[in-house]
Amino acid sequence: MGRSLFWFSDDEWRRIEPYLPRGRRGAHRVDDRRVISGIVHMLRTGAPWRECPADYGPYTTIYNRFNRWSKQGVWEDVFYALSGSSGVVSTTSVDSTYVKAHRSASGAKGGTSSRQSDDLAADGRPRFTP
Repeated sequence: MGRSLFWFSDDEWRRIEPYLPRGRRGAHRVDDRRVISGIVHMLRTGAPWRECPADYGPYTTIYNRFNRWSKQGVWEDVFYALSGSSGVVSTTSVDSTYVKAHRSASGAKGGTSSRQSDDLAADGRPRFTP
């Protein structure tokens, strides 16, 4: 890898470390700093988890730790430790690039409900049916 393996400086790591879960049973724990750097790398690149560079450890460890800590709310604490802000905002905006509407979502089957009739009214103007 061309750049340093770790994404966080020593000072940032000291702020993050107290919020990480400790005391889990099981196999020997992989270095948290390396795993978090792997998670950040994968989130920044947008690549599939399977394409995680081996320098960060097994991709399954990287993904499982990200998933487990997401469910436990660890990431909110980490973000707060790094930014000093909880990141929770009072308003939300949804952009159409993320929520796609179906092409016929604006009306019922066949489009709008008012159609021009083939019949003409008594005065010769086209009649519309509701």
